[in-house]
Amino acid sequence: MIYSWKTLTWKTAACFFFAFMLLGACQQLLPQIPPDLQVSNQTKNNVALLRKSQPLSNKPQLPRQQLIIYNHSTEDIPPISVTQALIQSKEPPVEGGGMSTVFTETPRLSGNIPIYQADQIIGQSPNLAGNHETSVNPNLNNTGETFAAPPPPRFRSNVPRVALLLPLSGPHSKLGHAFLNAAELALFHFADKEFELIPQDTMGTPEGAADAAALAISDGVSLILGPLFSSSVTAIASAVQTAGISVISFSNDRDVASADVFTMGFLPSEQVERVIHFAHKKGLNRFALLAPNNRYGMAVSKSLDVVAKQLGVEITNNAFYDPDANDFRPVVQDLANYQQRRQNLLDERKKLANRNDAFAQDALKKLENLQTLGDLPFDALMVADGGKRLQAIAALLPYYDIDPKKIRLLGTGLWDSKTLTSEPALVGGWFAAPPNKERQSFIKNYQEMFGILPPRLATLAYDATALAAIFVKPDGRFDLSEILVPAGFGGRDGIFSFSSQGHTNRGLSIYQVEEKGVKVIEKAPTSFKNPTN
Repeated sequence: MIYSWKTLTWKTAACFFFAFMLLGACQQLLPQIPPDLQVSNQTKNNVALLRKSQPLSNKPQLPRQQLIIYNHSTEDIPPISVTQALIQSKEPPVEGGGMSTVFTETPRLSGNIPIYQADQIIGQSPNLAGNHETSVNPNLNNTGETFAAPPPPRFRSNVPRVALLLPLSGPHSKLGHAFLNAAELALFHFADKEFELIPQDTMGTPEGAADAAALAISDGVSLILGPLFSSSVTAIASAVQTAGISVISFSNDRDVASADVFTMGFLPSEQVERVIHFAHKKGLNRFALLAPNNRYGMAVSKSLDVVAKQLGVEITNNAFYDPDANDFRPVVQDLANYQQRRQNLLDERKKLANRNDAFAQDALKKLENLQTLGDLPFDALMVADGGKRLQAIAALLPYYDIDPKKIRLLGTGLWDSKTLTSEPALVGGWFAAPPNKERQSFIKNYQEMFGILPPRLATLAYDATALAAIFVKPDGRFDLSEILVPAGFGGRDGIFSFSSQGHTNRGLSIYQVEEKGVKVIEKAPTSFKNPTN
């Protein structure tokens, strides 16, 4: 039926009259709503949009200096602590319980800070294809991106503050922003009280890190997360020690750790120890090392020597190559003692050919398919590299008669890559790396929120922020004793704990490379009470 004013009854007209009166009354009341409440409601709507599984490009740009991140429990991501974190906190995070405010960087003290060659994390990226020791994938570099800083947040003495030092501009800005995304994701899941996370831009340089730390200290933070590179950690150590502020950095360099500076990165020494112990248990006792001639390679070599002495096994060969080289044939050839073994074969063939007896002819026939003659002095070879360098080196091993069917190949966490199986020579190799079950949950949630896949190391920022959200006190204090519990925590890369010297201990799995992927052949421990590694 089509309605018109002529067909309306007096009752209908009365209803319209009262409706208009009610609407007018509401409009008069709306201006009396406090402005802060209106902003909060708008922010809630923005957060609700952010939580939807939409591509990042379709999501509204949130004013991070006003972003109210409410705690959201997610079934896909369990609490960070396997034993202590939720016991230490008052209660598990509850949907909508409490809030956290995230602020961006305050204006920098100096506007003309030069860009220096960034220090590198020593070999944490399995996708490393460049010529340096960096953990950063070259595809993540973006030298043109800058980090815009809004006005500084208003200081509130009753709200705990934590600084997050990351390269948010410069050549490693994409990695820095990925870490920032992971930190925000952790706040969604774990912040059950009012909490301020203040990102500061280090620009990927020691000088930038020192400046960022000074700003963080002046902001009254009680804890610093980051920075990413070891030289940046060294650059801030003196200032934070003087200020009495603890640091949970993302470096994997043991040398920068101390009683107040912790390293969250994946230590190569742990991976070497784990895989050598496993290989020794399987009957391998003679080992060789092929590694880049850089800090990462030296760290692996030192760790290999230590564990060899502990187990009483032999290190027969150490070979190092220039990580900037394009041709790895000379170093592989020398490691294989190829020239001598090749000459041994030629000499033996010539010797047998000069004999006319049947035994010599049979022996000569058996040598037809051989490349060399003579055994290698090792039965396991550790190749401490990743990415394209690992693939290039692995392809040369059978060419120079280091037969992967006879010599067990071993690797570090740099082998933790989906592209590993593209090189047939690596099939059957063993390597130690964190378990990937919880990391897959993190990847799923990260992709749903931000619309892209996270870089491998982003889990470090997630776990560090989760620890901060749980253990920073309402009055801003951070008690180191609460993260030094021997039982440790369960993070996105398995269980981990901190030592009093600032190192991180991790539970690692042993993987075997197969033609269609990798499989776990020995699971990571679920507790530090009875570890398998």
